[in-house]
Amino acid sequence: MTSTSLASSALNYSDIQSIVADDFDIMDKQVFGSLNSKVQLVMSVSQHVINAGGKRMRPLITLLCARMFNDEPSQQAMHLAAITEMLHTATLVHDDVIDESGQRRGKPTANATWDNATAVLVGDYLIARAFNLLVGFQSLPLLQVFSDGTCDIAEGEVLQLQHQHNPEATEQDYLNIIDGKTSRLFMMATQGAAILQNKTEHLQALADFGQHFGNAFQIVDDVLDYSGDSEMMGKNLGDDLAEGKPTLPTIKALELLKDSDKAGYKQLRIAVQTGKTPNAEQLINLVRGSGSLEYCKQRALEETKLAQQALSSLPDNRYRQGLYQLTELASARLL
Repeated sequence: MTSTSLASSALNYSDIQSIVADDFDIMDKQVFGSLNSKVQLVMSVSQHVINAGGKRMRPLITLLCARMFNDEPSQQAMHLAAITEMLHTATLVHDDVIDESGQRRGKPTANATWDNATAVLVGDYLIARAFNLLVGFQSLPLLQVFSDGTCDIAEGEVLQLQHQHNPEATEQDYLNIIDGKTSRLFMMATQGAAILQNKTEHLQALADFGQHFGNAFQIVDDVLDYSGDSEMMGKNLGDDLAEGKPTLPTIKALELLKDSDKAGYKQLRIAVQTGKTPNAEQLINLVRGSGSLEYCKQRALEETKLAQQALSSLPDNRYRQGLYQLTELASARLL
């Protein structure tokens, strides 16, 4: 990495976004412009969930990758970035139904505003519409990456359900889950840009970057469920535990408490199995005191370093530096 990339601690997300500001603005409009359902309810719900969207990090990665290979405006790259965001939005809609969430980022979810059936079907529409748009590229390799990736995302979500309330879930189970439900879309965002720019020799490096960045990103999110700011996160601390999700902080805490605190181990194990957390603060303190969060933070930093190393074989320019800086910003949430 160049010295410029190492100065990312002084940057924020909007600084990185500004590197591709014009492309990003066009892409953002295309997310909405790509909706064309004849059914008004589909349009209303789709617009609701897209409006509630976050920072558009996945499409930003697509735009940075496209510019990294060819520094000029690419309508195809902007279009693909919008499709990537559409797929991401669909996964969030389905997640909210599964988790019975009433809010996301402080705004009412689609399932809370309408109902579960409507939310699920509109999520399905967004996935179908994304693939309808992908066909327009007339690229079988691109369709292959996105169809394989979407299958992996669905499998990751099902695997998470399979291990819900399972105190025997292992770190490898967790990695298998997040590889699908989180990291795979980051991989699709990077590899799709390379296919569009005919830079398929970089597909493996981009896959490695996407996977390790996605892993780090999810581990950080899961650590923040025990140590973050509830208001900023838009959910209560310990929600993942109450939902019985097999996250790394809980998995590692059970492993550590088994030998060091039998009573605490039993208490946390029962909470994972039942999802009953009337003493949530005590359980959160058990996880914090076990040493689990320190382990998870180290794992997140390891994944961040692997993501950064994967970038080393890619063209060295300000767009690659932007990708590097995204990895640093993600891990900086732990500070």
